[in-house]
Amino acid sequence: MQRRTFLASGAASAAALAAPSVFAQGAAKLTPIKFTLDFRINGQTAPFFLAESKGYYKDEGLEVTIDTGAGSVASITRIASGVYQLGLGDISSLIEFNAQNPGTPVVQAVYQYYNRAPFVIIGRKDRGVTGEFKSLQGKKVAAAAVESTRRAWPMVARKQGMKPDAFQWQTTDFSARDNVMVRGDVDAATYFHDSAVSLFARMKSDELAVLKYSDAGVNLYGNAILASSNLIAQNPKAVAAFLRATNRAIVETFANPAPSIAAMRQREPILDPKVELDRWNITAQYVGAADTRAHGLGDIRKLTLEQQVDEVAEVFSLKTKPSADAIFNSSMLPARSERSIKA
Repeated sequence: MQRRTFLASGAASAAALAAPSVFAQGAAKLTPIKFTLDFRINGQTAPFFLAESKGYYKDEGLEVTIDTGAGSVASITRIASGVYQLGLGDISSLIEFNAQNPGTPVVQAVYQYYNRAPFVIIGRKDRGVTGEFKSLQGKKVAAAAVESTRRAWPMVARKQGMKPDAFQWQTTDFSARDNVMVRGDVDAATYFHDSAVSLFARMKSDELAVLKYSDAGVNLYGNAILASSNLIAQNPKAVAAFLRATNRAIVETFANPAPSIAAMRQREPILDPKVELDRWNITAQYVGAADTRAHGLGDIRKLTLEQQVDEVAEVFSLKTKPSADAIFNSSMLPARSERSIKA
């Protein structure tokens, strides 16, 4: 009953936030959009700040507010509650959320940002962690309480023939992971691969083993741009406008990331541009993964998503299984010709 009440109130709030389309009223009035990042401001999401600083959102008739996030899982509940209309959130977690809240989805993915999830566990070689996931057996692994890399671990365990509890989790705040790794309080820690740049700056690469979930045969889409279903229904033009502006900035960032890093630092001047450029260069490997050469940035292969739904449903023993169409709505994507990475 509480869940139904939460969803009902969330829908009402989201409806209130979904302002009438600026496209129907003329260009003088901008449509307000609240967008939540998955985490802190850094090079991973630099293109969004390029779109903001160069006026691409305003050119599309939008007044976009970009806020920091509390994790790629939390973004889903922020949007479902109606506090935010758009945000970055994890696809596997969205599958689980929609399965637990059957019926018309309150949140859908509308642009696949990470074409492959950048999930990794990074271990200390001096603690016996090697390039094999089975070397984590009996180890102590740091992770935040609610984060997608930790949530997806059972999928890796299943593929590797390991038990989900093969090692001991040590719940650690995101900001403390590097410290507990450097001090040796833990043997390994979960990361988004691009988030580990800060760790790489403090420990030598030959001291660390990077275990990629994708190398374990776990073929997952990662964080996507998510939208409130109320906004999609009431103002799809605003969603399409946001995606056009953002996609334009993403394509430009692939061609030359420096302006995006500079735009990001307008919000966070303390950040080191070299570190954030290194971070983006890792991010780019996952945003512009091999599939994007065929279908362009932001889109998916439906079969791959269906397989991900099956995997999530089985690993988490979901009672219902949402369809791929309920998870991902491609109707507002920019034209395919606009979503190509320029060589």
